[in-house]
Amino acid sequence: MIDINLIREKPDLVRENIKKKFQKDKLILVDKVIELDDKWRKLKYDEDVLRGDRNKISKEVGKFMKKGEKNMAEKLKIEAKKIPGKIEKIQEKRQELEKEIKSLMMKIPQIIDDSVPLGKDDSENVELEKIGKPRKVNYEIMNHAELAEKLGGVDFDNSRKTSGNGFYYLKGDLALLHSALLSYARDFMVKKGYEYNIPPFMIRSDVVKGVMSFEEMNDMMYKIEGEDLYLIGTSEHSMIGMFIDVTLNGKDLPYKLTSYSPCFRKEVGAHGIEEKGLYRVHQFEKQEMVVVCEPEDSMNFYEEMLAINVEFFKSLGLPIRKLECCSGDLADLKVKSCDIEAWSPRRKEYFEVGSCSNLGDAQARRLGIVVEHKGKRYHPHTLNNTVVASPRALIALMENYQEKDGSIIIPEVLQSYMLGKSTIDVPRKSSEKILLGAKKIEVKK
Repeated sequence: MIDINLIREKPDLVRENIKKKFQKDKLILVDKVIELDDKWRKLKYDEDVLRGDRNKISKEVGKFMKKGEKNMAEKLKIEAKKIPGKIEKIQEKRQELEKEIKSLMMKIPQIIDDSVPLGKDDSENVELEKIGKPRKVNYEIMNHAELAEKLGGVDFDNSRKTSGNGFYYLKGDLALLHSALLSYARDFMVKKGYEYNIPPFMIRSDVVKGVMSFEEMNDMMYKIEGEDLYLIGTSEHSMIGMFIDVTLNGKDLPYKLTSYSPCFRKEVGAHGIEEKGLYRVHQFEKQEMVVVCEPEDSMNFYEEMLAINVEFFKSLGLPIRKLECCSGDLADLKVKSCDIEAWSPRRKEYFEVGSCSNLGDAQARRLGIVVEHKGKRYHPHTLNNTVVASPRALIALMENYQEKDGSIIIPEVLQSYMLGKSTIDVPRKSSEKILLGAKKIEVKK
């Protein structure tokens, strides 16, 4: 949610920003907010006048009482008694307008950074850099779902029975590799000076509305029936939510946090849920990084967080690229965002494994997070970035470290989290096991 003062003082800037995001249908919102705000300010003026009148009458009553003119004093007292009721009615009207204005303001997109490239949708996102060279192999890379089944590391059939499409059982060494990724990511971030957290996995509606746009909320969040609770889509939601309605001491900034959580998403949209696979699923696990900082420091932290993410994937030996989101692909609360994509040797293209975003003061303003520092009160900036999300990172490892026979080489940095294992091997068929275990019997003639 942007600052109301921007609409009051620089409405053309807000309109131009809406055009940059190719959301011309929202231009009318600016005019509507200006109209309602004018009414609100007129009511505020009327309320102030009434308060002033009440103070004047109180003084006049005192003067008449001193003069002994009680009749005049009583008449003024009767007039004064009417004022609180008038003020109350005005306040009720103002509160109604405030709700309506806030509802409209929450639909107006955040002012994007000047450096954001203009574009209508994700097809116009801009590649910034490629890091690492894809490994060349002379054999066909297997589909991750087929390979996972071949390794005995996933069960889609039974998960469909228990939960439906978009769910899975991870098993054996593949489950260990999944956990190894998350444990390594946790330690990686703690060593970078980020405080480790495990947040609540459910949050109330006021937090949900504070951390994301209505469109995202409807498409992503699972509501707990009969409760004012939602399952989180990412730990950023509850991590930022911990500061709701809190006044922070500026001396304590920045807060640099890293958090683990399971994540739950509807994944509503044209893409749907894959019938079989781990790429787009209803539940996954993630290590996140979150920063709450001074407004002037947020772009520096954006670059720091992005650099950490690149370093993390380089340490895994995965070829990646940085893809900056264009204006039309930015969610309404975002000021600037960049995706990290890993190389898929099977598809011969990059796919998203994480995203770094600067949300400016949008979340803080919605959640009532305030900083007090050197006699000033203002909203801090919030940022978030995926350190690693499994199973997408698991897919990247399975494809990029896949051997001809389907076995997977485990990156060196993960081996200590894998009980020292350096590979995940394809299980031998039962007939092969019998043959290897049988003794050769020589038959005499």
